[in-house]
Amino acid sequence: MDFQETSVQRELRALTRKFVEKELFPHVQEDEAAERFRPEWIRKLGDLGLTGIPLPESLGGAGLGYQEAIATIEELAAGGAAYAISVAVTGLTQSILNQFGNESQKSKYIPPLAEGKAIGAFSLSEASSGSDAGSLRTTAKKSGDHYLVNGTKLWTTQGDSADTLILMARTGEPGPKGISAFIVEKGMSGLQIGKREKKMGCHSSHTVELVFNNAKIPVENRIGQEGQGFTIALNALDAGRINIGATALGIARAALDVAVNHARHREQFGKAIADFQGVSFLLADMKVQLDAARLLVQRAAWMKDQGLPFTQEAAIAKVFSTDMAMRVTTDAVQVLGGSGYTQDFPVERYMREAKVLQIVEGTNQVQRLVIGRALAKGK
Repeated sequence: MDFQETSVQRELRALTRKFVEKELFPHVQEDEAAERFRPEWIRKLGDLGLTGIPLPESLGGAGLGYQEAIATIEELAAGGAAYAISVAVTGLTQSILNQFGNESQKSKYIPPLAEGKAIGAFSLSEASSGSDAGSLRTTAKKSGDHYLVNGTKLWTTQGDSADTLILMARTGEPGPKGISAFIVEKGMSGLQIGKREKKMGCHSSHTVELVFNNAKIPVENRIGQEGQGFTIALNALDAGRINIGATALGIARAALDVAVNHARHREQFGKAIADFQGVSFLLADMKVQLDAARLLVQRAAWMKDQGLPFTQEAAIAKVFSTDMAMRVTTDAVQVLGGSGYTQDFPVERYMREAKVLQIVEGTNQVQRLVIGRALAKGK
């Protein structure tokens, strides 16, 4: 593994940072307050070639890898986590279709997603099945050339703006083996957008309830075989955790930058507070944690690009990087003191954005179970 970024990775990072500085960051605060999501920014990112980086060029992607993708996601997260999450979730949709979809599904659904012309979503969780995703109750019963879907899904990121949704529903026996995966198109009859969650942070990233009432999904929209859905979900979430790790890196890096800048210019007792050991040690620890997390996220992305098993490495990267982001952003607020607790500075937003990363794509407690079980098996 080469720790030096390639010229392509540097170019992608610079291109994304330019977009963030010009388009995204100047409007983040007002959009967060208004809970406004701008789909046109996803289209602009698509025009720049930043929404389908790991996808083949034949399907509208850039034909690159996850090491390139995480550079873009980190830069987006440094400006506003909502759009890093949007690109990551749409990427999750693309990944499922690319790995498990048939040729017809790939050619129909992937290019618009990879080119930023469509938005993707992934719907797994329910009121009674969060970490225990295998216990989901939404049903899909086959009836001729279609399935009738009934049930309610929760915590669906950008479910209200998604053009293509990957749905997990029960087609068979209780437990994971009875779950299948389906493609749901925007505006499908029988699908209603329910309440939008009022969240602590990431307000521009909408999290909604989806209600299915005899929604008709064509048989050709099933991904893979009946009963394969849980395997599809787990596989996709492994890759998704790498993206969450990259999002954590971007948020933490932005928070550290603000804290360092403040500490260098804020004077107390006749000198900059960065010269006080209590503050300088705090900043140093933030930097150490950020760099360590970066290596873990890069390792997981590298292993995926090499075609190596990476489930445990993705879990480790997700746990460490998101816990790191929570610590770093909290410490950034502390460095800024009273100012850090106000909306005049972005560090309070970074702290609120960081918190959700410890929960999504499998809570950090569940990730520790994954890591512990692997160790118990001698892996």
